[in-house]
Amino acid sequence: MRELEKMSGTDAAIEYVKLGYRHILPLGLDHIFFVLSLFLLSPKLKPVLWQATAFTIAHSVTLGLAMYHVINPPAHIVEPLIALSIFYVALENILSPHLKTSRIGVVFLFGLVHGMGFASALGQLGLPQNAYLLSLVMFNAGVELGQLTIILLAWFLMARWFGNRPWYRKAFVIPISSVIALVAGIWTIQRILV
Repeated sequence: MRELEKMSGTDAAIEYVKLGYRHILPLGLDHIFFVLSLFLLSPKLKPVLWQATAFTIAHSVTLGLAMYHVINPPAHIVEPLIALSIFYVALENILSPHLKTSRIGVVFLFGLVHGMGFASALGQLGLPQNAYLLSLVMFNAGVELGQLTIILLAWFLMARWFGNRPWYRKAFVIPISSVIALVAGIWTIQRILV
């Protein structure tokens, strides 16, 4: 990455969109698992986009608050909570045969936690002072583009062809959610013990 203070606003915007996108794809396996878990229970685009919107609003709030030093969440608490949120959503996919309306509220709460995690990653990268807000917004836009890519890929690879089949839940939702829950459970324990 170019030296932060020598970036123009345009350069910063382009660079931080790319950084936000890369934070999700390919580097953010935990975020990939979370978004994929949101998608699995209801393979229709409208419900997952509503969940993604709630998640986006929430993580944008805490990302902004953390980057402007209004809140200072400790990573040793945030990181296990992120893993636990992934575990919870994957487990809900296994136990609940249908998407519940309460899920949007749960996803919003988890989005608040994930935003603090995004802030930790972005804090390590730094933001150019001459384009601080623009870089912050563009990083967030890159994150959203990464999440949208996951949703559209999942829809195209699974739901478009198999989402309305009677065996979709048994063949896709339960096995994939089980793997995600197992990995997220391990991450939760590892992050607590670190």
